[in-house]
Amino acid sequence: MEYTPISPFMRPISHAHLRVIERPEASVPGKPVNKWELLRELSKAQAAFGVSERDLTVLQGLLSFFPDDALGGNAEMVVFPSNKAICERLNGMPCSTMRRHLARLVDAGLLMRRDSPNGKRYVRKHGEERVAFGFDLSPLYCRSEEIARAAEAVREAEERVRRLREVVSLMRRDLAALAEFGEEIQPGLGLWDQLRNKAALTARALRRKLTLEELSAYQADLEALLDHARNVIDGPETEEMNTKDARFERHHHNSNEESIDLEPALEKGGAAAGVPDDETDAPVADVEESDTRPVPKIPLHLVLAACPSLKTFYQGDIRHWHQLFDAACHVRPAMGISASAWEEAQRFMGPEQASIVVVAMLERFANIRSPGGYLRALTSKAAAGEFSCGPMVMALMSRRSAA
Repeated sequence: MEYTPISPFMRPISHAHLRVIERPEASVPGKPVNKWELLRELSKAQAAFGVSERDLTVLQGLLSFFPDDALGGNAEMVVFPSNKAICERLNGMPCSTMRRHLARLVDAGLLMRRDSPNGKRYVRKHGEERVAFGFDLSPLYCRSEEIARAAEAVREAEERVRRLREVVSLMRRDLAALAEFGEEIQPGLGLWDQLRNKAALTARALRRKLTLEELSAYQADLEALLDHARNVIDGPETEEMNTKDARFERHHHNSNEESIDLEPALEKGGAAAGVPDDETDAPVADVEESDTRPVPKIPLHLVLAACPSLKTFYQGDIRHWHQLFDAACHVRPAMGISASAWEEAQRFMGPEQASIVVVAMLERFANIRSPGGYLRALTSKAAAGEFSCGPMVMALMSRRSAA
């Protein structure tokens, strides 16, 4: 009877090594796991496991010695290449460097050494029995679910940062727009210079990679300034100017009657019109993203008046464009609009106009068979320079007036 030692040959046993040994069988996944997908997940969650890119390069080399693409099942998961073979597989990495990275993988509990009595790596056969001495990949397999959860947590954190960064960018633009508007109605007030300076400093900061905490701090500062500025400029004069803007928007789109009624040709047949909403669909064409797109000419209060259904699904205040964007992000998943369709709409329409389109679609949700396909169709029009959200809002206002 063969005895396979679990202690490293002539090496101390680490705490991570003991945790792998004591890991309960109940934690073992019930099905094989693709080794390369598992490596990609571990690469995403590497900080949670305390491993570096170089450590993962060595792990990739070891995985290449395992003959199957899947770990698990009844297959033995021990690989036994020599140090020389591993270094050759790693494009000539020095042996001392390779051993250091192997030790880090073992300490992290992702590998386990199965040492022979003399410390060599080899396989021994006794009839149909086979005993291998080398590096055991089973700890990596046993932790695959843990790795997948950690990778998903990293993706969720990245998405929170990406969304907050977009919100801060929109708030900066709101601040700059309010500064220009305030200068027109109350010239000479020092507040407008303060707003412009803060907008410029925020734009400069957004060129760097900011953490969630840093973005949250910018959000809080901008929110306070926006509320203060809005309170200063809110009044009869502002309402009168907004009304004039609304009349201008209605006149500007009066000659385009076919597109006013929420694109009726698409409402009942978004998907049937050959515009499916699928995450795997090829994107429309790529364009260079810019933070210099102007705020929509249509007043925000007019959008909210035309789309009262939004208040049913979003309880937050909407006084600025970035808050409308946040509301659109909130209702978009419930409407069945995929993340890829939403990102494309933002890319071609701009985040404010894309948000207007989403809340306008929510107002007519019962009449749109495929919201994702409908949004993709409008995005294609926007990419060709043939779309404006104004007619959608004015059509909704007309319906409310006629009701």
